[in-house]
Amino acid sequence: MIQVSNLDKAYGKQVVFDKAGFTVNPGERVGLIGRNGHGKTTLFRMILGQEHPDSGTIGIPNDYRIGHLSQHLRFTEDTVLKEACLSLPTSEEGPDEKYKAETILMGLGFSTDDFISAPAALSGGYQVRLNLAKVLVSDPDILLLDEPTNYLDIVSLRWLTQFLRGWNKELIIITHDRSFMDSVTTHTMAIHRCKIRKVAGPTEKVYQQLLLEEEIHEKTRTNDERKRKEIEQFINRFRSKATKARAVQSRIKTLQKKERLDRLTEIKDLEFTFNSAPFTGKHLMEVQDLSFGFDAGGPRLIEKLSLYAGKNDRIAIIGKNGKGKTTLLNLLAGELTPLCGTVHYHRDLKLAYFGQTNINRLSPEKTVEEEIMDVHPEHNRGAARKICGAMMFPGDQALKKISVLSGGERSRVLLGKLLVSPANMLLLDEPTNHLDMESTESLVEALEEFRGAVIIVTHSEMILHTLATRLIVFDDGKVTLFEGAYQDFLDRVGWKGENVPVQTKTEETSQPARPVDKKLFRRIKAELINEKSRTLGALQKRIDEIEGEIISLEEKTNQDNKELFEASIKGDGEAIKSLSKALHDAKSKIDSLFPELELLHAELDSKTQEFEERLSAMEVSL
Repeated sequence: MIQVSNLDKAYGKQVVFDKAGFTVNPGERVGLIGRNGHGKTTLFRMILGQEHPDSGTIGIPNDYRIGHLSQHLRFTEDTVLKEACLSLPTSEEGPDEKYKAETILMGLGFSTDDFISAPAALSGGYQVRLNLAKVLVSDPDILLLDEPTNYLDIVSLRWLTQFLRGWNKELIIITHDRSFMDSVTTHTMAIHRCKIRKVAGPTEKVYQQLLLEEEIHEKTRTNDERKRKEIEQFINRFRSKATKARAVQSRIKTLQKKERLDRLTEIKDLEFTFNSAPFTGKHLMEVQDLSFGFDAGGPRLIEKLSLYAGKNDRIAIIGKNGKGKTTLLNLLAGELTPLCGTVHYHRDLKLAYFGQTNINRLSPEKTVEEEIMDVHPEHNRGAARKICGAMMFPGDQALKKISVLSGGERSRVLLGKLLVSPANMLLLDEPTNHLDMESTESLVEALEEFRGAVIIVTHSEMILHTLATRLIVFDDGKVTLFEGAYQDFLDRVGWKGENVPVQTKTEETSQPARPVDKKLFRRIKAELINEKSRTLGALQKRIDEIEGEIISLEEKTNQDNKELFEASIKGDGEAIKSLSKALHDAKSKIDSLFPELELLHAELDSKTQEFEERLSAMEVSL
């Protein structure tokens, strides 16, 4: 396990962590969330010892092995399989143990032919996959995975999901894919305002908690400011009166002791609103018998594909990497010429294309602002500056040259150009790769609201479930059009080349499971759901009662404070005495209710997790 306490880290004036702390307990799989630039990768680097905190401690047990997905590529063996086997734990080395390396390599998309290939001959994406395979093969005490999904196709991602669900040691994972994170983690840890907050459960739980805490902070701050003004008014009014000297001095001391809450600074998110161009026709694009291969005499990536794109379509292109998804987008964009077949565009089509290679088309010597202005219909600098701000290049940051930007920042510039360009069809190739979770969700919302067609290449099942109404599927050596949503595809067709999750030797040699009595299973599941409803319902009811009582007491306290202020002005001793006692009693009651409320919330979280795990275990057994 890992224990972090009082962690401080800053780069110049930029504070990343301020007295932050957390613990990763045995068996916990933790999703690490936070906006880009808020310290997720920095935290990983400090755990790995590649960077050091300014102060605080990071406690790691002796002989505790950390497995980390590194972007640094260095291979020493002459074949992929030999390279993967290098990472087998010492106790598992030997010819009979290479099955583990083979299973993980195949799960990550390597074929048996790839096993004998030289690592240096692999594409950059597959070299990173080989690094990931080596980490998984090594069976460390904790896995640190930073955006592992960026280099995986959808089939490999589904395999990795099953692998990590069965991981019984510790895990910390960073990913922009919220559904993937929630499907494999037991806890979520958020970096927020230079602190770290960890809760049991999915990302939604920690987002709700942070939102509630910020609402409470703002209400408390507003209430405190109002009370402070009331006290200052009392002091100013009665400062010169000898009879009120003691009361004035008491209030002055109260003001001096009371900590002043600062107004929370606004945290900026990317703001997406695409510029929809009008279209009154039926089909924006029609494709007939499209075929393509890079070698005219060799195998074809695409064979006789026909489809149309209507003005409200959301078409997802899915499949393994290297099978032709990006090539198809380039064909649809007119950047490649098909071997045969046609791509017919409506005369009113206005196309906007976001491609990974398009980033290289940005001019290194131009500024962010100039790149946005180049595509703005009116070349309006003020409007361009607004887009720069929405893409998180506020103020003088809009004057940065493209040459000094990171890959992620260049992606944001390209997205900014898309927002400015009037379009009724968007072609998007993995647009979320360099976005954080909040920005990814903002993009998906904007795509839902866009009044035009969207054709998108993505491996994110969250995006597929949310957006896709039709699919172009690269699978089993061919490309086909599927008329239906992604869940329909999984239910009716499924992935032909999908690998089963890794098995241990014990599982491989165990006896076949007996058939499940589905009627009995449904009855037991229904009883468990009823038990969950009763247990969680009772806890939630008590939480609601306590929260209601606290709100009621706080409202009464506010009223008593007003009456006490008026009684003080009148010099009504009896009322002051009575109201002071009532305020003291109310404060004591509120102070006693908050710990109970905290315990109930903890119990609710724990019970919710317990029931979810029991239900998940039942589903797996079926």
